[in-house]
Amino acid sequence: MRSLRTILTAAVAVAGLVGVGFAATVQAQTNEVRIGVLYPLTGSVAKAGNDVLAAAKMAADIVNNKHDLDLPLARTEGLPNLGGAKIRLIVVDHQGKPEIGRAEAERLITSENVVALFGAYHSSVSAAASNVAERMQIPYLTGESSSPKLHKRGFKWFFRTGPHDGHYTKTMFDFMRDFAAKKGITLKTVAIFHEDTQFGVDSARVQEQLAKEAGMEVVAKIAYRAKTMSLTAEIQKLKSVNADVFLPTSYTSDALLTIRTSKELDYVPKLFIAQNAGYNDPTFLKTMGKDAEGIISRSPFSMDMATKIPIIKDLNELYKKHSGGTEIYDPPIRSFVGALVLMDAINRAGSTDPEKIRQALVDTDMPADQIPMPWQNIKFGPDGQNNGVGTVLIQIQDGTYYSIYPFDVAAREVIYPFPKWDER
Repeated sequence: MRSLRTILTAAVAVAGLVGVGFAATVQAQTNEVRIGVLYPLTGSVAKAGNDVLAAAKMAADIVNNKHDLDLPLARTEGLPNLGGAKIRLIVVDHQGKPEIGRAEAERLITSENVVALFGAYHSSVSAAASNVAERMQIPYLTGESSSPKLHKRGFKWFFRTGPHDGHYTKTMFDFMRDFAAKKGITLKTVAIFHEDTQFGVDSARVQEQLAKEAGMEVVAKIAYRAKTMSLTAEIQKLKSVNADVFLPTSYTSDALLTIRTSKELDYVPKLFIAQNAGYNDPTFLKTMGKDAEGIISRSPFSMDMATKIPIIKDLNELYKKHSGGTEIYDPPIRSFVGALVLMDAINRAGSTDPEKIRQALVDTDMPADQIPMPWQNIKFGPDGQNNGVGTVLIQIQDGTYYSIYPFDVAAREVIYPFPKWDER
């Protein structure tokens, strides 16, 4: 009997220790909300990847600490509805590879116990990682991945705060129509040029469709291998068809190669309108210098918007502290908005239960005055796409990006035609 009593006493003691350990674990989880963040921190777009990560870190800083900013959760410390719990970002480097993004998404959910996933810059990686999130029923939010296909998969757990390439491309064709009418010129033909991952393929598909709707002839649709070492044959073909408008979709290394090869072969379209990404990377602007002059790109953001949205100036100063001095630009501003929306949803959920967080995202209705962007609001449709977005076109002039369209919000007139290489 004494032996049995000893065993029972020991068992109760062990159970008590386990209970204390469990309680401590629950307390730790309550004090810290873990979000998995996937970005390309090494490789050809490492600069852009680290810049969007800096924006996500800025959002966490604003939520975790007091800031005098007119933004959700800025004036409190932590998440009020979770007892002041702090956001912790669990960051992984997917290197721009979907297979790594897929594997890391699974590890973040199963081993790191994250309550949501965020990222991933590359649309192809967001596609792979959000597939995992959908299967494992964890919210996935992207601020910057722009493939139109991402929100058309019937997913329940996928959300995107920023515009997709359908929005951007419509703005491009609206600009071509309005600019031609304003200047009394004719723009009849387009050449579509894209890298071969999901970003490029989906962008090209939308561009071809909208060109046909606009009555413009697609005289070339050229796909090239992402991160290729040569674009000579492709640029020669572009030069031979001599389209009025050149529409490239490229990440940074390919954008650099496109410009260098175009200059070498003296390819000069009338209008050069890029689908963001590599052409909006500060690395591209710094590397190309005067050779970047006159390039137009789509964007939801330009620093000259600070005249109408004053909070941009304050965010820019805070962002520089997180980015090592780089000024905020697009896509980091999209990453910031997306991260803040996700953190706000977690707070409104008042829980780390993924289903409650998902429902809070579904219920999101963030007004324009809480968004440092020229958007109507943030409100997700049944497909997870924010329908309150707006877009602009920007052009590189005097080494800086300036908004040029819509014309009523433009900071500068359009440089037209695209300057010859020996006239820069």
